[in-house]
Amino acid sequence: QVQLVESGGGLVQAGGSLRLSCAASGITFSTLAMGWFRQAPGKEREFVARISRSGATTYYSDSVKGRSTISRDNARNTVYLQMNNLKPEDTAVYYCAADRLQDGSRRTLPSAYDYWGQGTQVTVSS
Repeated sequence: QVQLVESGGGLVQAGGSLRLSCAASGITFSTLAMGWFRQAPGKEREFVARISRSGATTYYSDSVKGRSTISRDNARNTVYLQMNNLKPEDTAVYYCAADRLQDGSRRTLPSAYDYWGQGTQVTVSS
């Protein structure tokens, strides 16, 4: 059974940093492209970042580009999202997701992903 477990969320002041982690189990991690999404109250789930199976290709939403870095460690079955210069509008539940089918494509729709974690709350105070 595939499991994705996020960690690293919390409360941080504007301008601060957080590193989110997502640990995968139950599947060969290196066969999955991975993504991060977020969902604020009353809003739809939105794409944040994506990384290819090898880690060679990454994509970001315009809202986090330049402030965030997605990375992965296939030996540890873990994907990371480093977020810097956080803003109150970054407040949301952050989810990691796994894509079994496509690798290098920029897939931003939640429906493109096969497995999801339970989410971790990120709250940025002003």
